[in-house]
Amino acid sequence: MRWRKFNGENIHLPIKDAVEEAIKREVENGVHLKVCIGTDSQVKGEDTEFATVIVFLREHNGGFMYIHNEKTQVKYSIKERMLVEVAKSIEIAYELCTLFVEYDVDMEVHADINTNPQFKSNDALREAMGYILGMGFAFKAKPEAFASSSCADKVVN
Repeated sequence: MRWRKFNGENIHLPIKDAVEEAIKREVENGVHLKVCIGTDSQVKGEDTEFATVIVFLREHNGGFMYIHNEKTQVKYSIKERMLVEVAKSIEIAYELCTLFVEYDVDMEVHADINTNPQFKSNDALREAMGYILGMGFAFKAKPEAFASSSCADKVVN
């Protein structure tokens, strides 16, 4: 998996090592971190592009993020696509969760799913929430899910 910073700089380390370095650096600077992981997708012609982000929030002092993009030509229903987004976020959260426990970093998984039943994405809300909570992670959906609905959305659009 290729990851990059928001400025476009490639991350050459395995993502777990890069995240650990970032956490250590911030902790050494006396910063309390919170991490939010989210994925968004966009259908563009024959392709569906996914963007997964790891957003590091510095308490009272901005933040930064790491980004991974991926394209596929698989055709998904809206509900399937929402659940694939959640699965991609959970995959990264699961890979990194031991670091967050070790360094006492709060972490949330954000789902780009609307809590309003009038929106099509709402069809996947129950399953996504169960999937994320069942893995033991904190869950946020729109409008609180900024990692997926704002950060990842900017990358994929």
